[in-house]
Amino acid sequence: MTARSTRRTTAAHSRLAAVGAIAVAGALLLTGCGDQTESSGSGGGDTRSSGGAPLADKLPQSIRDKGVIKVGSDIAYAPVEFKDDSGKTVGIDPDLADALGKQLGVKFEFENGTFDTLITGLRSKRYDIAMSAMTDTKDRQEGIDADTGKKVGQGVDFVDYFTAGVSVYTKKGDDQGIKTWSDLCGKKLVLQRGTVSEDLAKAENEKCPAGKKISMEAFDNDQQAQTRLRAGGADAGSSDFPVAAYAVKTSGGGKDFEIVGEQVEAAPYGIAVAKDNTQLRDALKAALDAVIANGEYKKIMDKWGVAEGAVTEATINGGK
Repeated sequence: MTARSTRRTTAAHSRLAAVGAIAVAGALLLTGCGDQTESSGSGGGDTRSSGGAPLADKLPQSIRDKGVIKVGSDIAYAPVEFKDDSGKTVGIDPDLADALGKQLGVKFEFENGTFDTLITGLRSKRYDIAMSAMTDTKDRQEGIDADTGKKVGQGVDFVDYFTAGVSVYTKKGDDQGIKTWSDLCGKKLVLQRGTVSEDLAKAENEKCPAGKKISMEAFDNDQQAQTRLRAGGADAGSSDFPVAAYAVKTSGGGKDFEIVGEQVEAAPYGIAVAKDNTQLRDALKAALDAVIANGEYKKIMDKWGVAEGAVTEATINGGK
């Protein structure tokens, strides 16, 4: 959801990434949050047989027996994962999960939840993995709360599969003079709770002069933040570049928003796996490398117009 991660780092890195404009024609984002389980992508609801799946034997036996990998995801983050007009879960992550499932001989079932609870759900074994435009960070790997600096859990491992930065957007034709993050001082910013956008805004706020602090309003999902900005309740919004660009293209037929300035804090999205589930982690890495090699990965990135954020190989814990 918006790099959906806690801090990539509080020091505002000047690393920029051109993930590419989202050239996707599609339905407007639908809210539809609530605990709901769905199979991913175009694979339908039938449990796959492991027969013919070249990497099935790499999975833990318990998952092979079930034929299912349970995925925690905040399904309100187009184009990464969202509901289409029929209520089906679609996007980059579901399509990629479907391709991974063909390699592993299992079905990926997406279960909807708020972004800031996904790692907790992973720790409690409600999910086998979390796949939700989640940024791979050292804090998450080590189980550190980004706000307090205290250890709150075992941490997770990541299988990195994409790269994205963070963008600021405004109402179209009304950029409020915002070109950089420092221009947000004295402005009202809407964003999704628990994301890199929130971390960056908090860090920037510490630099703002007295009397010109950033007024932040955080929401459970990015669509709620977009709604508030669209209604004139804020000066700007922030989210991951692919999400911001998709909203710019689709909301109001492209008439609602515009991106201002350049994206910052380029970092990898990762599939989160519990630290003690190394066999599943390594199976996912092998499957991702396989779909990169066979061309399925490129087809998915091209389909959603995000080819410039593609990776050439899977990486474990590549976040900084």
